[in-house]
Amino acid sequence: MAITLVDIASPAGLKKYRDTDLAEVKVAVDGTSGTMHSIVIDNSANAAAASFVKLWNLTSGSVTVGTTVPDWIFLIPAATKRTIVFHDGAAYGTGLTAACLTTAGTAGTTGPTSDVVVEIIFET
Repeated sequence: MAITLVDIASPAGLKKYRDTDLAEVKVAVDGTSGTMHSIVIDNSANAAAASFVKLWNLTSGSVTVGTTVPDWIFLIPAATKRTIVFHDGAAYGTGLTAACLTTAGTAGTTGPTSDVVVEIIFET
């Protein structure tokens, strides 16, 4: 797993979170309130299985994968790359935590077999 966080220069005031292998282990994208503007999810490496990127409006310490109800779930079909744009932004008030699983809904603790690359553009 390689995670990077890049500040996008002024005047935008945005940040880009990038994880080259988002999996079942929860990760802290942001530890404060903010607004998501877009998400790029690349599930190309998983040729036979869909992946579900789950996001919580909570700090990572408050999330138990498989038990805590996600605020957003994005289905990415097998061998697919998708870009989701929030034209008016998607606000979160506490923090932003992410995980990628093979099961829809709240349940499930198994990550995809191959790497899922996720990039989130947000501002705090």
